[in-house]
Amino acid sequence: MTFRFFTIVFLSSFAICFSQVKDSLVVTDGKKETLKQINTQKDSLLIKKVEDNLLAADFDQKWLEELYSNSLYDTIYNSITELTFEEVDYPELSTELLKSRLADLSAKTPFNVEYNPGLESVIKSYLKNRRGSFQKLINLSAFYFPMFERELDNHDLPLEIKYLAIVESALKPRAKSRVGATGLWQFMYTTGKMYGLDVSSYVDERSDPIKSTEAAAKYLSKLYEIFGDWDLALAAYNSGPGNVTKAIRRSGGYQNYWNIRHNLPRETAGYLPAFLATMYIFEYAEEHGFTKPKPEVAFFETDTIRVKQMITLDQISEATGVEIEELQFLNPSYKLDIIPVVKGENYTLRLPRTVIGDFVTNEEHIYGLAKAEFDKREKPMPQLFDSNTKTTHRVRSGEFLGLIARKYSVRVSDIKKWNGLRSNNLKIGQRLTIYPKNATVSTTSSTSKSTTSKATSGSSKIYTVRSGDSLWSISQKFSGVSVQNIKDWNGISGSKLKPGMKLKVSKS
Repeated sequence: MTFRFFTIVFLSSFAICFSQVKDSLVVTDGKKETLKQINTQKDSLLIKKVEDNLLAADFDQKWLEELYSNSLYDTIYNSITELTFEEVDYPELSTELLKSRLADLSAKTPFNVEYNPGLESVIKSYLKNRRGSFQKLINLSAFYFPMFERELDNHDLPLEIKYLAIVESALKPRAKSRVGATGLWQFMYTTGKMYGLDVSSYVDERSDPIKSTEAAAKYLSKLYEIFGDWDLALAAYNSGPGNVTKAIRRSGGYQNYWNIRHNLPRETAGYLPAFLATMYIFEYAEEHGFTKPKPEVAFFETDTIRVKQMITLDQISEATGVEIEELQFLNPSYKLDIIPVVKGENYTLRLPRTVIGDFVTNEEHIYGLAKAEFDKREKPMPQLFDSNTKTTHRVRSGEFLGLIARKYSVRVSDIKKWNGLRSNNLKIGQRLTIYPKNATVSTTSSTSKSTTSKATSGSSKIYTVRSGDSLWSISQKFSGVSVQNIKDWNGISGSKLKPGMKLKVSKS
């Protein structure tokens, strides 16, 4: 390894010192050379020669250039579950078979998927102890991977990078690390802003699958441009470029990840093995007994609509018949389940293609209902609930907000408002205050009372489904009847209808 001497200037002010050293580097014939003299106006500077590694210094300089060009600097720092590299007894996968498969995998990917005992222990540990988790991830990947692959291909990146999102976030769009990194690709706040990801009280585009993937692709492209090696680029993605260059120096100039791993931060030392083990399991999923089912909602079976007026996912759920949980899954970047309308921003709603037509056809009416509800909420005198009618619900295993809301015929947003919830997460045993739909409500509006009366009174009516009907269009034929009413009265969980079906359209 070639070494060089360069001039380090020791000043009482670190900032001045850093600037002077940076200015002392010039490029001649494609290589960095050291100025023999520093500006004579700085006679008071103390000069001392120290030895540095040329390769690591070159990486540092490229990263500093990236920093000064206002590109990414923040480190995406998401701790990986501590890995042990002890031998694992898993006779279903022999060492020889694993070596053969890793060699085949290495031949078709730019990553260095070479066999070593440490990687073998991680793979076997995952297969032995985390089968359930990996099956769930395989199921989720059927939705996310097509969009990941599209963005990675657009930026000429290896498609195998899609597995990085599994290591970073376990494919949870709203995942948030202990240091604040958020989303599928775990961007820090400043990182997201620098890459054009909007973060506000209503919206966090770090959780947007497409926009965050595009930002991650740009970041990884820059890291690869600097390090020229995908293993090192991934290490830098996790711990920061500075930690990688320090590890290169401490190892004596080695460039192979496995040779510098012992000098990386503890969590990064297990980062690439976790990535490679995940890649192996996904690539050989069927050989290890995992199934690849068709997702309940495929990405290509959805589409987006530009939102024209503030609207909530609750209101959209009632209008389209799509369950609130599915809307939250498809639109994870809206933190409060509210899609705002902000000048200069184009916020979109992602829906299953099967309901896009219904929404567009009836959007004026849908927006009108949403506006009327918002106007009611904004009146000076808020709604007052009779405390005698409230109930307390204790969360049981398997329950979620949507399920509880349907049980009491209320909205998810109402439950969150009544209990001061900022997210959809619940704990077993947690107590929730609920005001059931038949609770006495003191308001200045008599319209809502009469509407409720119409919806809950009268004899049972039967409607025969016709070709082209949807839950939304049927609900509009009967005053005071919502999509959720029809689903509850008829025991319907989805939104698909068949001509000739008989539906109750009033409560008996």
